[in-house]
Amino acid sequence: MWIYEKKLQYPVRVGKCDPRMARYLVEQYGGADGELSAALRYLNQRYTIPDKVIGLLTDIGTEEFAHLEMIATMIYKLTKDATPEQLEAAGLGANFVNHDGAMFYNNAAGMPWTAAYIGAKGDPIADLYEDIAAEEKARATYQWLIDYTDDVDIQDALKFLREREIVHSLRFKEAVEMLKSDREQKKVY
Repeated sequence: MWIYEKKLQYPVRVGKCDPRMARYLVEQYGGADGELSAALRYLNQRYTIPDKVIGLLTDIGTEEFAHLEMIATMIYKLTKDATPEQLEAAGLGANFVNHDGAMFYNNAAGMPWTAAYIGAKGDPIADLYEDIAAEEKARATYQWLIDYTDDVDIQDALKFLREREIVHSLRFKEAVEMLKSDREQKKVY
């Protein structure tokens, strides 16, 4: 189903060690509106959605995994040269005591990821509206993250991710309209 290219979807550069920013980025790694939640939501919903939009959910769900990889790369690069004191000051001390530099799915406040983050109703239009909302929340979070850093390299990657959330939202809106149109057509059997 997938072909993996051993490169990031978009280059991730980091201008400086910044564990504080890494802690905020963890929200997009394992938070409710983060990339893992989005990928699993879309790939799960595709089983109860009309054939016309299965490919859309598969494509976007797969792309969200690419975004997850970008976020993990940013976090790693922002923390790889940090001292224990810097990690502690940024609120990442407990994470590094438990996991060292390994990634762990939790949000920026340290709460572990949960499957409760994944919305799936089984109604195609309800699920697509859920997806639109998820993309808009991710877009907003990316904007806030952009505002929280002065590292132009990190801002560049975050702007790319923010723009992809906008595209995904638009694609889901198109799918809603397509399904509404189908629903309103008179069926003759």
